[in-house]
Amino acid sequence: MPITLKKRFWKWRGLLVIPANIVILYALRMIGLLQPLELAAYDLFFQWRSPEAPDERIAIVEITERDLRKYSAPIPDVILAQLIARIKQQQPRVIGLDIYRDLPIPIQGGAGHEALIKEFTSTSNLYGIRTVVGYKSDVSAPPALEQLNRVTANDLIPDRDSKIRRIILSLRDAQDNPINSLSAVLATQYLEAENIQWEAVDPELHTYQLGKATLVPFASHDGGYINADAGGFQILANYRSFQNAFRTATLTDVLEGNIATDFFRDRVVLIGNTSQSGNDFHPTPFSNKIFGNSLDLENGVTIHANFISQILSSAIDGRSTLKVWTDLMEWLWISLWTIAGGLICWRRRYARPMSQTKKLIHRLPWAFLTIPLLGVVLVVGSYGAFLQGWWIPVVPTFLGLFGSAIAVTGYTARGANEIRQIFGRYVTDEVVANLLETPEGLNLGGEKRKVTILFSDLRGFSALFERITPEQGVQEISLYLDAMTAIVAEYQGTVNEFIGDGMMVIFGAPIQREDDTQRAVTCAIAMQLEMQTVNTKLNNMQLPSLEMGIGIHTGEVLAGNIGSHRRAKYTVMGSTVNLASRVESYTVGGQVLISEAVLDEVKSMVRIDGQIHVHPKGFHESINIFDVGGINHLALPEDKETLVRLANPIAIKWNVLEGKHVTEEKWVGSLLELSAHNAKMHSDRPLVLLTNLEFNVIAEEQGISMENIYGKVVEISTKDPCYGWLRFTAVPPNVAEWFYNLRQVSSL
Repeated sequence: MPITLKKRFWKWRGLLVIPANIVILYALRMIGLLQPLELAAYDLFFQWRSPEAPDERIAIVEITERDLRKYSAPIPDVILAQLIARIKQQQPRVIGLDIYRDLPIPIQGGAGHEALIKEFTSTSNLYGIRTVVGYKSDVSAPPALEQLNRVTANDLIPDRDSKIRRIILSLRDAQDNPINSLSAVLATQYLEAENIQWEAVDPELHTYQLGKATLVPFASHDGGYINADAGGFQILANYRSFQNAFRTATLTDVLEGNIATDFFRDRVVLIGNTSQSGNDFHPTPFSNKIFGNSLDLENGVTIHANFISQILSSAIDGRSTLKVWTDLMEWLWISLWTIAGGLICWRRRYARPMSQTKKLIHRLPWAFLTIPLLGVVLVVGSYGAFLQGWWIPVVPTFLGLFGSAIAVTGYTARGANEIRQIFGRYVTDEVVANLLETPEGLNLGGEKRKVTILFSDLRGFSALFERITPEQGVQEISLYLDAMTAIVAEYQGTVNEFIGDGMMVIFGAPIQREDDTQRAVTCAIAMQLEMQTVNTKLNNMQLPSLEMGIGIHTGEVLAGNIGSHRRAKYTVMGSTVNLASRVESYTVGGQVLISEAVLDEVKSMVRIDGQIHVHPKGFHESINIFDVGGINHLALPEDKETLVRLANPIAIKWNVLEGKHVTEEKWVGSLLELSAHNAKMHSDRPLVLLTNLEFNVIAEEQGISMENIYGKVVEISTKDPCYGWLRFTAVPPNVAEWFYNLRQVSSL
């Protein structure tokens, strides 16, 4: 059971970054860092929304710069009185005076204030304004309207970016007296004629029903807000529009009769200063557009008209008010999208084609296409919800989707980098780059090109492995391969494959250079020289020494990604590879053999210590191979061993090794001369040059069993082919010690 859980955990380990992303998003949101982005997205939805039809229930009388130039600024009391009288004649349902009028403003000569007071007192549906907590500090209402209890608050609550996104329906002044807002009062007066009144739904939550609308007070954490000022009774402003949203007329138009006779009839009428000098302009969600021309600032009277229109439309027409989810719903929503982004990237990290017909389709980076598509779906869906009156989190959800996708992709990339490093143990960085970083790198197929192939193999390692523990064997081979691959990398070769205790190295693929052959031979000499260091380390670890043979050939091959669509590898194929392997099979420990094709390219640089004429198995023609003793400044030590004639030849039985197999037929012979690594032998049958032999010797008088001795015929007597010289490739330690003692005795 624990193993199963461990496997499941490992299978989904990459998803552990998702909870961390959710916690980070939660922290960022709660400290308010995401609020500006969420409000910007909220504004963008307003800007995307099509303008609604004009609200004919509202009319605005604008006091423009032209009016101020004509009637003076500020507008005198007598002119304002005339304006109210003209409006009143058309029997509007309610009039809102969105102008501060706490002091008399007579015309030149002092007349007019009494006329304005008369209009105030005689117009029962006229309401004035004052400020409570707005931009201007406690501007009083007209005294006459205050005495008649027809005063409202025209305060606007700006956000930190100064934009107006909320409506105040009621609030309390400094004396804790309740006061309703201009928009709430005018809308309520209009709705009374429709027999629509405020009804308490939940007094504890201060939730009210107004016709078809349910009004829930704004809370400080609603939508994208964090710790917003939620004082009084506020709701989110669901703006109608600022482009021809209401019928308008100027002060001059009204006073000169340039309007229809029913222009104000049965409507909400707002009077406000829209001149630039009036300085009553505010940014809204429609200001500072991301796309298109900016609408800049909006005047206060039009903002209040939008507020009134929102209340009327919600109560009468059922137009949506902006609602928000609970905190729990929002976090479930954010978490769901965050999990989706990470899950998609994690599940698609090892996606592969399922069939040939879908090969091109499946090559597309679906995870990187799906996430942006989901992002589009998220934004469009959120916008659709906004059109239906719901403000749901967009920015944290969007960040959660992409953040988890990026985090999982980063985790996967980190794992891929680790895999790349592991992969680099088997092939060079150049092959990895060719496979992973070029468009054609993973395509099956290849191309003909000239390369130089180097094969190396340990001599007698199979026999040696039988005399040591598996752990020691792994230690030896790991130390050896680490050292050899480092040399190969130094000379820019490509380790194409490890073949047991051997290596296949390519020079010229995937990257081709002019000096590939020279570097291959130099690399081979350097590898043989490095074996001295390897054996020193092995001896210090009390492990047996190793000997390596190297063969090199150059020619044309097929190089590329070979295999199936499920399994492929970068490799080279062709007779050049086979011949290089054959050349290596003729080597003994410490030797580097090259073909004539290689010699032709490096002849002026190398020291040749010998030449052999061979007929490789599987090839029609014989070839010459050459023993390289050095190249340029690198040179192998010359073999200066002296053979000691034995006083008593050693009788042996031997078999021929063909590949890794020992032939059944045994032959007899004797060892006549010995050195540490070489011997002269006699056989009862002619010897064949470069044949690999296995010896078995019984020295009965010493009670020593000498088995599993291996050697290669490196030279044959020209006078008698039954005589030849061997190079030992594997000698057990006890036999090596016995040979040493025999040499010492025979040399006396």
